[in-house]
Amino acid sequence: MIKRIFKFEYIFKLLIFIPLIFYFGKRSYIAFDEGFYALQARWILDKGNWTIPLWWDEYVLDRTIGLQFLIAKSQEIFGRNIFSAYLPTTAAAILMLFTTYKLHEELFNKKYAIISPLILSTTYLWFDYSHLATQDIIYSCLVTIGVFSLVKIKHKDNKFYIFLFGIWIGLSFMMKTFLVFVPLFSLLPYLFIKKYLLFSRFFWLGLLIGFMPYLFWTLSINPYLEKNIIFYLVEKFNNLSNENTFTNPFYYYLWNIPATFLPWSIFAMIGTIYSFSESKDNKYLLTFFPLILIGILSIFSTKTPYYPLQIASIFSLNTYIGIKYLFNSKRYKSIFIFMTSKIVPLFLFTIISTYYFFFKNLTNYSLKENTFLILGLFFLGLSWSFIKGKNSFKEILITLIIGPYLCTSFILQSGLFTDRSRELRERMEYVSSLEIVKNQPIKVDKSGINNSQSQSKIIRISLLTPKLDEGLENIDQLKKSELVWSTKNKEKNNYSNSYDVIYEDEILKPWKLLLKR
Repeated sequence: MIKRIFKFEYIFKLLIFIPLIFYFGKRSYIAFDEGFYALQARWILDKGNWTIPLWWDEYVLDRTIGLQFLIAKSQEIFGRNIFSAYLPTTAAAILMLFTTYKLHEELFNKKYAIISPLILSTTYLWFDYSHLATQDIIYSCLVTIGVFSLVKIKHKDNKFYIFLFGIWIGLSFMMKTFLVFVPLFSLLPYLFIKKYLLFSRFFWLGLLIGFMPYLFWTLSINPYLEKNIIFYLVEKFNNLSNENTFTNPFYYYLWNIPATFLPWSIFAMIGTIYSFSESKDNKYLLTFFPLILIGILSIFSTKTPYYPLQIASIFSLNTYIGIKYLFNSKRYKSIFIFMTSKIVPLFLFTIISTYYFFFKNLTNYSLKENTFLILGLFFLGLSWSFIKGKNSFKEILITLIIGPYLCTSFILQSGLFTDRSRELRERMEYVSSLEIVKNQPIKVDKSGINNSQSQSKIIRISLLTPKLDEGLENIDQLKKSELVWSTKNKEKNNYSNSYDVIYEDEILKPWKLLLKR
């Protein structure tokens, strides 16, 4: 009987994450970066080229083909649909949650181990990218596995975890190339304690096996190139190192990380600082590791919100520490209770009221999206308003988790994080229903891809085009009765006698579907 209860407990722990991870409604891509990768995966399947990342008929040599390969393989196995495209990210998200759970068990205890993955899954940044078909969650999952394996290495006889610590490095390089060196450098203080693993043949064997996908890809792609692919990847790294459109000030992460780790930012910061006072090895992992990593990222010219995802699990553990510290603190407990139960709910209810009465009609959100968004924020504020000073630590934890859990569950099911190009998807569903479109390939006039807006639109349009054909250098290459997506203006280009406009509207603008007479 007891064994059955324990089995049910594990099933419950799995089921509780379903509303936070799975969405079975209609989906749509954003253009960058997931639409770009999904389109490259489509070309893998259409052209049978599993080696070279493409942009129409041109080589894209500034990145590996790791994610595109996974998306294409997933669609090859489970069907060429958008749900399959997200499966690699979804699988990595689940594995990252599980690894965070095991990290909590290893560093603290089993009693509240479910709390850390629940915190992680309700953090804005992680929640956002766990529903994007990009490599960021996959890479962050690999980093978390590397950290976990390092924690599990107690002595030189832990051969499996030494082997595992070697594997994640090569796999991470296949996902994000040189970014893998950031967590490695950040882990140096902790690695110094366990430096004996570097002298183990199992580490080097794992390192070799981890790099096998990259090495195999390098040998496959090099015959098509003038120089080794590593030189192209170095060029991309140099471009990111210098000033570019993603260059931000040194202090960028000082505000960006607290903003993207809501609603747990304050607790995470307190936990990170408090962990420094720990005399155990934990401080090297919970304090030094994230702070060194943030410092390295701050020096790097290119700064994006998703780079800190690789320490999201560590911040989740520190959030638990921060909550526990505040609850046990005679000095700060009353402030903690007052802020969470009074100020935060009041702030949220004010935001809800302001949005409903003044801004709701200014957005393009549907009734469903608005309703779920408002309900999610309302339940977050309502849940935290029930926090009382007399509550036990367990009651405080449950009440703190319920609000963000309901909020993120409602927002996910609204489609805001999954159907991100809803209006364009709805237009393309209509276009795809036209008889002339159903069985005829549609080409793309590449001369219209001349700015970020037109590129963003054509990526999403191409992904939703039933039969996508090749790209044309110019619309004049089109043959009679062929269809093309083009940005050509009828008045300026005087093509009214040569082409019929099949479909155009403001949502697809500047692109329109033309038929050559």
